[in-house]
Amino acid sequence: MAPTGRSYVRFVLVLGALIAIGPLTIDTYLPALPSITRDLAASESAVQGTLTGILLGMGLGQLLVGPLADAVGRRRPLIAGLALHIAASVFCAFAPSIELLTAGRAIQGLGNAAVAVVSMAMVRDLFAGSAAATMLSRLMLVMGLAPVLAPTLGGFILQLTSWRGVFVILAVAGVLMVTLASLALRETLPVERRRPLAFRPVLATYASLLRDRTFVGLVLISGLMFATLFSYIGGSSFVLQDIYGLSVAQFGLAFGINSLGFLTGSQLNPFLLQKFAPRQLVRAGVSIGATAALLLLGSAATGFGGLALILVPLWFLLFACGLTLPNTPALALTRHGEAAGTAAALLGASQFVIGGAAAPLIGVMGSGSAVPMALVMATTATLAAVVAARTLRVRVVTA
Repeated sequence: MAPTGRSYVRFVLVLGALIAIGPLTIDTYLPALPSITRDLAASESAVQGTLTGILLGMGLGQLLVGPLADAVGRRRPLIAGLALHIAASVFCAFAPSIELLTAGRAIQGLGNAAVAVVSMAMVRDLFAGSAAATMLSRLMLVMGLAPVLAPTLGGFILQLTSWRGVFVILAVAGVLMVTLASLALRETLPVERRRPLAFRPVLATYASLLRDRTFVGLVLISGLMFATLFSYIGGSSFVLQDIYGLSVAQFGLAFGINSLGFLTGSQLNPFLLQKFAPRQLVRAGVSIGATAALLLLGSAATGFGGLALILVPLWFLLFACGLTLPNTPALALTRHGEAAGTAAALLGASQFVIGGAAAPLIGVMGSGSAVPMALVMATTATLAAVVAARTLRVRVVTA
């Protein structure tokens, strides 16, 4: 039974806090990227590879955790994932080289994958359709505070200690979250609805999902918009600090303001759902994103407008992500509620694998201007708009 009243608010807050561990893990160390580059004598692209490590760990881990969560329930994979996050955070805090730090970040990603899959599956266990999209928007209000606060928190930690202290804080956060999950979340998948954990049935489930053209389109849109978001996350610290000369504190402020664009889009979504279908909002979101990304690219390439015409398109790009990302999983999971864990895993894996592949391209193309970041974001946002135009032309019918 879906929670209501105070139970609904408690569910949103607890699940939102758990989901926030992912962006908190990714974003808190962003102000430390330049210092990690110097401390470990690593290249910029190698340091950005630590971001790729956690994204790939989260993506591939979800493909494993999804079927497991459909087979054994939601709570046990969630607790195990948080325990792995704690262990990996401690490992990263003592990593002596960029290679071991990248490996530790990948392990962190595996642990966080369980949190991401289970949280999404729990929402689908209890909600469907527009109700699920509204719930996901509420969750994004809670978890959206993480990218707003995380860089500022990271900057504050760096004033007190080195970048290694960031990972100590992440380990402590993991301890708090595993305690919260153990005490406050009940199992949402009854035994009679669980699916066998065997290779052929799991493979058959993935195959059936991939035969659904609309589901695949939603997966690609979600992955491409996530790549847009993480290209910003991976490139913004270098662009705004090294090229435009912002201090760590100023970068944290700029990052927070842009994150408010994401929050604005996600929190406007429930009100828009009263008048528009989720698929209409997806198409609107990707259209806004593509337009803003192309404006960003033009400004970065010509220098016209300076820092202002970098920050303003970025705000609207994050707004577009906030508008799009609650609706794509709601539509996708509503179509396949009988295998919510596996469907959430495929959806989440696409987000982190595509995002993980896009982020290091910025470092490979060089760091002398904002053009590499803008070019990657323009490419992914435009591709998302093209996919939406081709796959969301007809009404999405729930399964």
